[in-house]
Amino acid sequence: MNKKQEKRIRLKSKIRAKIFGTKERPRLSVFRSNSYIYAQIINDDIGETIVSSSDITMKTGSKMDRSKKVGEEVAKNALSKGVKSCVFDRNGFKYTGRIKALAESARVSGLSF
Repeated sequence: MNKKQEKRIRLKSKIRAKIFGTKERPRLSVFRSNSYIYAQIINDDIGETIVSSSDITMKTGSKMDRSKKVGEEVAKNALSKGVKSCVFDRNGFKYTGRIKALAESARVSGLSF
């Protein structure tokens, strides 16, 4: 691993030590690769993924546009499953760019965190 990845892993462990998803308020975990972005809502009490979404199947638009669509999609699916609020886990990534776009579009779509 290079230094940038090691730093992200260190930050991730610090963040995960402070947040925990429950049934009433699950965790919205976001992972960003160079090509795609993934989001999933997790109940850490039983280790179950409630809702997941990614932009792998989306072929049109920029990465920012696809991130916004993933945020809308994960919020819509979470609301249909009865999840209204969650805890945001940025997974060691900085809260800018695609991570911020996903989070803001999920908030606009009705998910609160």
